[in-house]
Amino acid sequence: MFTGIITGMGQIAAVHTLGDSPAHGKRLVITPPAGYLDDVGLGDSIALNGACMTVTSMDAALPQFTIDISAESLQKTTGLDAPGPINLEKALRAHDRLGGHMVSGHVDGIGEVTHFAQVGESWELRVLAPRHLARYLAYKGSITINGVSLTVNRIADVARGCEASINLIPHTVQNTALGHLQTGSKVNLEIDLIARYVARMMDVPAPAQ
Repeated sequence: MFTGIITGMGQIAAVHTLGDSPAHGKRLVITPPAGYLDDVGLGDSIALNGACMTVTSMDAALPQFTIDISAESLQKTTGLDAPGPINLEKALRAHDRLGGHMVSGHVDGIGEVTHFAQVGESWELRVLAPRHLARYLAYKGSITINGVSLTVNRIADVARGCEASINLIPHTVQNTALGHLQTGSKVNLEIDLIARYVARMMDVPAPAQ
């Protein structure tokens, strides 16, 4: 589990294929900030742009670590197949503060940035979510975008899906990879865990007593 509070901004330094067929995945070499791996061990979970991955090798001195990502995960996510900046979050520990919201690290869909511009001291980010995620988005509800826990300020249902408007404070823009977004960028989306269960309970009739 995660909270959507980014603990470091790293770089995908290299991408290596694990085979010659489309069924093979890739191995990512990640360069995190200095000291980031001091409390990380092999097999630990780290979310990369909101997708939960397992550390398969590491060198804290460089620093550098690798993860293996399957072809299925590559098809269901974006931004994990080429070098570039990436949001990192270590898995939640039982005694940690829950600063964002409960995040599973499972990407529910890929969104598209429709607007990203500075407004006053902050930035307005609008993301078009796929139609099947529209029912889970609500005013003042939570959404995870590339691993960052954010609050929805406005929603608009449109033909292609649901456009969510979010306000980013300067700290978020400066300390996460969201600052590199631009109109047309693809982003990983995870809906609120509570919304997921509420929708399921509304769909399935209660069993007879």
